[in-house]
Amino acid sequence: HSKKIKLAEGVDLGVIAKGTPGFSGAELANLINEAALLAARKGIKAVTLAEMEEARDKVRWGRERRSMALSEEDKLKTAYHEAGHAIAGWFLKYGHPLLKVTIIPRGVAALGYAQYVPKERYLATIEQLIDGMCVTLGGRVAEDIIFNEISTGAQNDLERITKMAYSMVTIYGMNEKVGNVSFHDPNNEYNFQKPYSNETAQLIDKEVRTIIKNAYDKTKILLLSKRHELEILAEELLEKEILH
Repeated sequence: HSKKIKLAEGVDLGVIAKGTPGFSGAELANLINEAALLAARKGIKAVTLAEMEEARDKVRWGRERRSMALSEEDKLKTAYHEAGHAIAGWFLKYGHPLLKVTIIPRGVAALGYAQYVPKERYLATIEQLIDGMCVTLGGRVAEDIIFNEISTGAQNDLERITKMAYSMVTIYGMNEKVGNVSFHDPNNEYNFQKPYSNETAQLIDKEVRTIIKNAYDKTKILLLSKRHELEILAEELLEKEILH
């Protein structure tokens, strides 16, 4: 895709590639086009790494909305929320390497985000999945610790961990009480009927909640132990808005 544009000397496409896991060909083409447009608006003749990174963030998260007026309270909560994700990802054994964290709003709903470089792997263990859930819960836990209250900012995070917890129990057979079973039905062979009893359904719900609670508790223990680092990072975000 990059053959269509002129790249500045020193642009490492590998750096951009590490930050675009899961991108489709169309999204990569869109990234290149956006980078070229950004360079043209700046009046420069070759696309630099800065335009590539800005285009990547725009494709993934949406257009930057610096004009969006956040209250000081919302900005503070967003800074601690994103710092919570970042600190959890930094110190957990199976957290992905941190690439960037920002509190600049983008798209429709994102008031900030922490971006990681996922390690290439096709198999995941229970411990790796749990650490991933802990990183995702880092924002909600940070709010809980610092403000002793929670906000609606974790909606997407909660959707992701709930889906993962149910997958662990009902698809991957990663729960001792439910057992080595998988109810994944890509071909609809069960004809929309649950292939398990009401008792098993209640057990699944209970185990999912236990998994999420344990992940939450693990994250809270970590962030309490790293509260000083959490506060430093949040203060830096409030001052600089973007940290690489």
